[in-house]
Amino acid sequence: MNKFTTKTIRNVALLGHSGDGKTSIAEAMLHVAGCSDRFGKVTEGNTVCDFDPEEIKRGYSLSTTIAPLVWNDVKINIIDTPGYLDFVGEVKEAVRVADSAIIAVNAKAGVEVGTDLAWDYATEAGIPKAFFINKFDDPEASFTRVFDQLKEEYGVSICPIVIPQTIDGKIKGFVNLINMKGIWYTDDGGAEYRDIDPAFMDSANEYRNMLLESIAQTDDVLLDKFFNEEEITYEEAVNAIHEGIIHGDIVPVFAGSATRLWGIRRMLDTIVDSFPRFTARKVEKSVEGDDVEINPEGDTSIFVFKTVADPFVGKMSYFKVMSGTLKRDMTLKNLTSEASEKLAKIYTIRGKKQTEVDELACGDIGMIAKLTATNTNDTLTASGSIKYAPVNVPEPFYTMAIKPAAKGDEDKISSGITKLLEEDLTIKYENNAETKQLLISGLGDIHLDVVSAKLKQRFGTSVTLEAPIIPYRETIKKKVQAEGKHKKQSGGHGQYGHVRIEFGPGEGDGLTFTESVVGGAVPKGFFPAVEKGLLEAMAHGVLAGYPVVGLAANLYDGSYHDVDSSEMAFKLAASLAYKDGLAKANPVILEPVGELNVLIPDNMMGDVLGDINKRRGRVLSMEASHDKKGYQIVTAEVPKSEMADYTIALRALSQGYGSFTFYFVRYEEAPANVAQKIIDEAKKAEA
Repeated sequence: MNKFTTKTIRNVALLGHSGDGKTSIAEAMLHVAGCSDRFGKVTEGNTVCDFDPEEIKRGYSLSTTIAPLVWNDVKINIIDTPGYLDFVGEVKEAVRVADSAIIAVNAKAGVEVGTDLAWDYATEAGIPKAFFINKFDDPEASFTRVFDQLKEEYGVSICPIVIPQTIDGKIKGFVNLINMKGIWYTDDGGAEYRDIDPAFMDSANEYRNMLLESIAQTDDVLLDKFFNEEEITYEEAVNAIHEGIIHGDIVPVFAGSATRLWGIRRMLDTIVDSFPRFTARKVEKSVEGDDVEINPEGDTSIFVFKTVADPFVGKMSYFKVMSGTLKRDMTLKNLTSEASEKLAKIYTIRGKKQTEVDELACGDIGMIAKLTATNTNDTLTASGSIKYAPVNVPEPFYTMAIKPAAKGDEDKISSGITKLLEEDLTIKYENNAETKQLLISGLGDIHLDVVSAKLKQRFGTSVTLEAPIIPYRETIKKKVQAEGKHKKQSGGHGQYGHVRIEFGPGEGDGLTFTESVVGGAVPKGFFPAVEKGLLEAMAHGVLAGYPVVGLAANLYDGSYHDVDSSEMAFKLAASLAYKDGLAKANPVILEPVGELNVLIPDNMMGDVLGDINKRRGRVLSMEASHDKKGYQIVTAEVPKSEMADYTIALRALSQGYGSFTFYFVRYEEAPANVAQKIIDEAKKAEA
């Protein structure tokens, strides 16, 4: 196997809207490079990158996949990503280790929400970007319309490289604007270079002028040549595109059709000639945000950006070599777990195919199996002490309860989810002691549906998803006096406990217990039993059986029996007083309320505010986002019971542009109609 140096490695993430052909582009690149015997198709479930049974079944990508190829003696690590918003965590893993991004765009649909989000992800990661306008075999494809959208949306840096020759509304071939040659593709994906069709020459010259103008901005010499209408050579153009891409001054635009192999070779040529290597950025970021020099000759350090829980191979850790050269049989220290890990075997991986290698250069991507003390975001190093910045993933807020289809499967579910938690940073899992439910949170309904499918497929346990129980509370609003007497005679010693207690609203969430008994009506030795009886009773309210909070209880009188009184008797007497008193003390239902922060485009504010009102929310503030131009941040307080479907609703309202966080703040009294519904549902559940 060829050995590649840092200079001959390119890491390219494929991003874009779902359905715009990212996996097909990867498949076309692999096929053209001779890495696959046949050209796989997503619809047939035989692509290199979508190999997981769930991906084949559903017909779209669910996870980030690595697929290296060699083109003109340069290794290109293609990083194929999902397009669905539910799997953005996978996209964030990809851009964390990519050195550039190609954003797929549908030649018919044009710029979509996934296009904008892909641009944002790559921009946040600080990596150069390019566009591949795909699916020009569609008769409704339009380069002019889509290119104009790109220019309008992303600015003057948009630079055409390959454009279609469209005459009378039909694709007659393509034009390489760098050398102004026409390209005609054969059925096997081969290319024939001919002169540009005269009928298209005016359009070709117009786009060529855009290319030259973009190139000229990268160098003063080229700028003079451009204004003096002097020829810019092919070599000068290639170098200028390289510099422009690295510094973000040029965002190249390619055109073609992945399924027809149109435009793939030209894009591979540009990746090799002009896309940056890892060292082009000069520094990486530490976990503290400090600059860390990228040194191909330094001590070996790797960063684990992805983990896969494979049922056959075991734990698979995907990594990027951040410094030095990684060699087999090295022992590296994990800076998170402090454990030493021996890397007996290292692999490159193409889809599901693993190839053992002896070493990997700085900037390359590989995989190690069965690292017991290593997880995603860990840094392993030979002698260093710097942890690299982690993959930044969104927090999940779409929560459902997992119910095993078969009794006794709870342990199998927990074991399976524990492994999936290592694999997917956007999953949260909780065994809720109060509601007695297993709760799982993800980024959307499709995400959790896939988690359920993986539990069955990999770990043999079927589950159903149902709405989680809302943990309501109860409290009282007025003071009352109540009496509780427990008296029982059944031969021998009897049981006797008698208390009079004043109940009222208390300070804090728990029980505020006091006593003002005079004359020894209740001996001090029984005070703890009374308090304990009340605490146990507070686990169940008198309205709907929810725990009672904020209760004050003053034991002011009672009586006892020298022989029959006991701690148990006074506990039971306190419980009877509790039931009698709380029912008369104006009990109310309290519901959990959280703070909602929504990031939303300016033009979608009205719909979002209206939806918050429908959810009984109170808007607290609205302000322009400092981090995202054209966006507003809405802060509101909303009852938790109204937020169950908010992930899906906001996505629909905002076309996928909106995002939010929601955290519990406090309990508030529920409106009468809501409280009555809660009480009715509780009674129905008991029946």
